[in-house]
Amino acid sequence: MPTEEEIIDRLKEVMDPHTGTDVYSMGLISDLKIEDGSVSLTFTPTTPFCPMGIQLAVKIKENLSSMEDLSEDDVYVTIEGHINQDAINKKLSPQGE
Repeated sequence: MPTEEEIIDRLKEVMDPHTGTDVYSMGLISDLKIEDGSVSLTFTPTTPFCPMGIQLAVKIKENLSSMEDLSEDDVYVTIEGHINQDAINKKLSPQGE
């Protein structure tokens, strides 16, 4: 089973096309759970009507499902609400403030 670090590395491969920053570093991933050979997480797009929201969620699922010991049936991605600009900036700042 992949480790949490391996899962996070895969999430960091999914880039937001508008910012050029990965979805994990932007703080768009929450509730990451790895148990019993499956992975679940919540992906929160930057805006409620993010035109790339669904495509990013699909890419997240594809990246994780392609890992050894995980199949598509082992990966659960939930899309929820949106994240505000202040929360993104806090995640991206060097001090996390």
